[in-house]
Amino acid sequence: MRIISFIFFIIYSNLIMATDEPEFKTILKDDKFEIREYAPKIIAQVEVFGDFDDASSKGFKILADYIFGNNISKDGNSRIEMTAPVEMEPLSQKMNMAKPVLTEGNDNTWIVSFIMPNEFTLETLPEPNDKNIKISSLPKEKYAVIVFSGLVRESSYQEKENLLNQFIKIKKLKTSGEIKIARYNPPWTLPFFRRNELMIKVN
Repeated sequence: MRIISFIFFIIYSNLIMATDEPEFKTILKDDKFEIREYAPKIIAQVEVFGDFDDASSKGFKILADYIFGNNISKDGNSRIEMTAPVEMEPLSQKMNMAKPVLTEGNDNTWIVSFIMPNEFTLETLPEPNDKNIKISSLPKEKYAVIVFSGLVRESSYQEKENLLNQFIKIKKLKTSGEIKIARYNPPWTLPFFRRNELMIKVN
């Protein structure tokens, strides 16, 4: 009974923590793989340095501080609602290509991004006080995506990256940019309830 109650609590917690997600149209769905066309969106992003876990924590804290009120509001309301996912990608020119991207102790420069709610435009979005945060408007884009659960660790990342690359090869897709890691759940979510994605832009 306690186990059932605990599982219900976790599910309920995830439901009440549910947040808006960016708009997209599913062009193709094949088991755990998808090709999506995302609508134009605005993102807030920051560059951070360190290994995967350290950089992820640093970037999240900086961007969370921004959306929770450390900004200059144009209408007096400084709070920005949290959305999902939180995206993270290595900055390509800083990568040590001889090592897997998530290897423990492999310090790289990363870009951590929050997607801004659809209600905002570049003109109405609060301006960050932290000048390291960059606000960008992205056009309509297509991505190849693999969806998986669990923790994002080196073994799972390498496996899912290989599967995504196989899917891209089979579908004869042309890619650009780096693979992004997208995570949708708060850190206390049990691994088997987590939703993660690896995604890369396709032309």
